Amino acid sequence: MKKKERAAVISQESLAAGIFSMWIRTDAAEEARPGQFISMYTEDGTKLLPRPISICEIDREGQALRVVYRVTGPDTGTEQFSRLGAGDGIWLVGPLGNGFPVEKAEGKRAFLMGGGIGVPPILELAKQMKCEKKQIVVGYRDEQTFLRDEFSRNGELYISTEDGSVGTKGNVMDAVRENHLDADIIYACGPTPMLRAIKAYAAGHGIECYISLEERMACGIGACLGCVCKSKEKDAHSNVHNKRVCKDGPVFLASEVEI
Repeated sequence: MKKKERAAVISQESLAAGIFSMWIRTDAAEEARPGQFISMYTEDGTKLLPRPISICEIDREGQALRVVYRVTGPDTGTEQFSRLGAGDGIWLVGPLGNGFPVEKAEGKRAFLMGGGIGVPPILELAKQMKCEKKQIVVGYRDEQTFLRDEFSRNGELYISTEDGSVGTKGNVMDAVRENHLDADIIYACGPTPMLRAIKAYAAGHGIECYISLEERMACGIGACLGCVCKSKEKDAHSNVHNKRVCKDGPVFLASEVEI
């Protein structure tokens, strides 16, 4: 089990309405991989469980991680995170989860797809990936396209927005179709309806596909079984057709799980 540590906030900024970016100095940066997450604790004694937040960027040399998160309300813990500034401390555990298999994209044409708050973990993936063609397809609600500049520097960027204010009107699959894109391998993170559509597209085109699932996590280490998803194979921990998203995932081969 990863140890709980008191980490230090390096900096924090608002990227868009309700979206914040925080750099944290932590030992977790030494082992972190794209697609993993950290569990961050609030100072509210009524909230015993941490909040799982995906890793957006990794700075091994500076021993720091960047997380980009949405403030979801005063009672969720994220509002407290948004008030932290440089020098403040925060308790966390990580890195957790398995991460994306970056090496499988070598020599291939890849889709790196993110939607909503599933957009941030795609950035470190894009930075580390070495492939023949790197196509970053990300979806937003409106013109608040946070991390857009960073993505532009790390691959061919295609954007979709629900209201059509930027890029393709619709979702990430609409952007793929409108721009006549194709790939040999797919990596995706986002809401379940988006992942379900991507999984169906990959299956229909015979494309290897890895998806990062979003589930409500409690312990974050696979003990409580609160974030299981249905799988084709039996889980060695529970001996049923379940996988623990926090421990066995959050990244899965799309064909391994039911969504």
